[in-house]
Amino acid sequence: MRVLVTGVKGQLGYDVVNELTKRNHTAIGVDIEEMDITDVGSVDKVIKESNVEAVIHCAAYTAVDAAEDNEELCRKVNATGTENIAKVCKELDIKMMYISTDYVFNGEGVNAFSPDDEREPINIYGQTKYEGELAVENNLDKYFIVRIAWVFGVNGKNFVKTMLNLSKTRDSLTVVDNQVGSPTFTYDLARLLVDMIETDQYGKYHATNEGYCSWYEFACEIFKKAGASMKVTPVSSSEYGASKAKRPSNSRLNKDKLEENGFKRLPSWQDAVERYLKEIEE
Repeated sequence: MRVLVTGVKGQLGYDVVNELTKRNHTAIGVDIEEMDITDVGSVDKVIKESNVEAVIHCAAYTAVDAAEDNEELCRKVNATGTENIAKVCKELDIKMMYISTDYVFNGEGVNAFSPDDEREPINIYGQTKYEGELAVENNLDKYFIVRIAWVFGVNGKNFVKTMLNLSKTRDSLTVVDNQVGSPTFTYDLARLLVDMIETDQYGKYHATNEGYCSWYEFACEIFKKAGASMKVTPVSSSEYGASKAKRPSNSRLNKDKLEENGFKRLPSWQDAVERYLKEIEE
C-alpha cells in the first residue's frame, strides 16, 4: 500500500513512516516544506501526485499554551488544514486517518472517555482539533479518527526527555499530581495505526498505552527506570502556577473499541517507558 504521512518530522509521523516501511508499504513522509496543509493547492497537488491509497495525518499545531494567543494560526493548521486533506481524500475515494487528542473532551470526572462521548473542549487547541474531527466526519466515510494522549518518541521533544534533562542539573523538582492520563510510546502507537490503516474498520478510536497515572507518577517512574536520584514533590496544578491554557484533569481514554474491532491493546505505559529509555540510551 502507498501511504502519505503528514508531520514526518514529529515524534509520531517519524515512527509511522518507519513502521510502514518495515512492513513493505511505500511511505511518503511530508512536512511543511513538501506539503503546506494550510494551502489547498499544495495539498491537492502533493496527494494526487503521490498516487496513494491512504493518508495518515499526524501534522498538527500542538503548542497548547501558545494556541491561546495564536488562535487563527492554530485553527488554520488543525481545522482548515485537516479539511483540505479530507476533501482531497474524498475526491480520490481513499482512506484517511486523523490523529486527534483527549483535549476534545472536557477533562472532568474520573471515568474514561469513550470514543463516542460528547466533545466539549476547554481550550483553543482542543477546540481546533475538534473542528478537525468534524471536517473529517463531514467529508468522508472511509476515515479513522484516533485520539491519543501524553506521547513520547525518539524523534522530538517530550516529557521524558525534559525530565531526564532536568535530572542533569537539579536534584529536586515539583510535578503536577492532579492530572491523570496514559503515557504513550509512539513506537507502540505507530504499529497499531498501521494495523488499523491496513483494514477498513473505520470509525473513532482511542489509542494509548495501558494503565493510568498522574504526571507526578509518570516522572517518578522515569527517574526510577533511568536510575536517576531525584526528589520529586507532588503539587496540584493550581499550586504549580497558571498556564495560559486550561488543562484537562482527566485524560483517561476507554480503549475497548480496539479489541471489539480486532486490534491489540498496547503494552502497559511502565513497560513502554522502560523500552523507550533503553532505546534513547543506545
